[in-house]
Amino acid sequence: MQEHFSELALLLIIATAAGAVALRLRQPVLIAYIVVGIVVGPAVFGFVSAHDQIDLLAQMGIAVLLFLVGLKLDLAHVRHIGPVALATGLGQLGFTIVVGFGLVLLLGRTPLEALYVSVALTFSSTIIIVKLLSDKREIDALHGRIAVGFLIVQDLAVVLAMMVVSALGGGGDSPTEVMVSLLWRVVLAAAALYLLMRHVLPRAVALMARSQELLMIFAIAWGVGLAALGEWAGFSKEAGAFLAGFSLASTSYRDAISARLTGIRDFLLLFFFIDLGAKLDFSVLGGELWPAVVLSLFVLIGNPLIVMSIMGYMGYRKRTGFLAGLTVAQISEFSIIFIAMGISLGHVGTQALGLVTLVGVTTIAVSTYMIIYSHPLYERLAPWLGLFERRNPQRELAAEQEVGSTRPADVIVFGLGRYGGRLAQGLEAAGLAVVGVDFDPESARAWRGKGLAVRYGDATEAELLESLPLASCAWVVSTLPDIASNRGLLQALRSHHYSRELAIVARADEDGLTLKRLGVPMVIYPMHNAVDFAVETLAGMIRRSREGSWSDDAVDRKD
Repeated sequence: MQEHFSELALLLIIATAAGAVALRLRQPVLIAYIVVGIVVGPAVFGFVSAHDQIDLLAQMGIAVLLFLVGLKLDLAHVRHIGPVALATGLGQLGFTIVVGFGLVLLLGRTPLEALYVSVALTFSSTIIIVKLLSDKREIDALHGRIAVGFLIVQDLAVVLAMMVVSALGGGGDSPTEVMVSLLWRVVLAAAALYLLMRHVLPRAVALMARSQELLMIFAIAWGVGLAALGEWAGFSKEAGAFLAGFSLASTSYRDAISARLTGIRDFLLLFFFIDLGAKLDFSVLGGELWPAVVLSLFVLIGNPLIVMSIMGYMGYRKRTGFLAGLTVAQISEFSIIFIAMGISLGHVGTQALGLVTLVGVTTIAVSTYMIIYSHPLYERLAPWLGLFERRNPQRELAAEQEVGSTRPADVIVFGLGRYGGRLAQGLEAAGLAVVGVDFDPESARAWRGKGLAVRYGDATEAELLESLPLASCAWVVSTLPDIASNRGLLQALRSHHYSRELAIVARADEDGLTLKRLGVPMVIYPMHNAVDFAVETLAGMIRRSREGSWSDDAVDRKD
């Protein structure tokens, strides 16, 4: 027991160091964890013997991961998944399965193994994509919301695939008997879950929420308990854990539960990826390199192309389709979990796991940089992407046709996110004529509904700038979230010989330095300004309280 404790301690130290290197390389840490598993496993040093303990922690990690996926799937969100997210998600799933199946067959695999691998290639990593989009402040952009929408479709598909595979592995029954059995079990589970969600869980969760620690323990117990029940009922523990999370998704405590469990999920998944790396058979990996290269290129190029095609057909511009398409240019941790399930059921061999793992490591590593540098990449490829845009991209043009006032403006604000929208409102309240510009049609409609004069379009497009009242405005303010977009705006303004005042918002000091080097005369730092205001306000209140002149209305506490 002491030996196993020491091994786990050493594993954590090695994983921490490897994770730091991965962050330095701007890579997801899960790649580092797989490498750690390879290094400590029998393929290299082989000094870990606590295999049963690591396997148990890995299974717990999978259960918590699926629980959190279900927890984020609020019924209200499901009802509002737009047609583009549904069409794109289903279209990409169908394309990847059909074409991937043919490719894997051509690579000499059996039909069953080809089916498993092709299905595994369809799933993109929600965790990685959401984090990358959040880091780039694009999670609320149009392409970010569409990407999250079809990632939800993929998450639902992976749970369904696991349920079907688990049912097919249950015995020698015919496929028809298997599907009938699965169907009535799904109906019974749905009815039981509905009754629990309607009459039991709201009261139970409210009771547990009186203690944050007890709420976390309850969530883990509920997730792991339904995972075990799901396995007993023939669904798979993954499906059971997903349903456990889904049953709590509509409660008001889901964000608190999610915040508490995210760190636990990451800790437990560490052991899953270490266990995966340790179990890779390098005697067969050499023969998987060429197939892995072929399938990696298929995922990196084919998946984004099908997303761009579908979105272009539905009336989105090539830029929106390109940025959303990059988010499916990798496979996910679910792909590896899905193949591992197939191995446990005896459907495929370890060669399939090695192949999918190589594809996963390759596509995750490459697509991470593709997403990080998506805007410069688009600028280089834009001349060749016209094929993926209709002559009349009606879905986005519909927002353009809802043009607000073309009145002269004192200030033009580019980017109507939370900061830019409030800035525009505040300037209007101060008596200035403001025109807002945003690339997100939903955001444009929302701010127009609040009375703001809004133009829809890409800030870097010459046609849009020609239609704006640049000649009459005294200031242009950009709150666009990334340097590439601001650089494009600067070039567009200079090409239109704009010579009046210009200010650009910088979220980080290094962004501000870059903007200064680009010649921006005024850089606004919202965080610095907020801190300075808070310090000044609190210091003044403290001084007044010491002098006995405390006033409840000294500051608006809602702000």
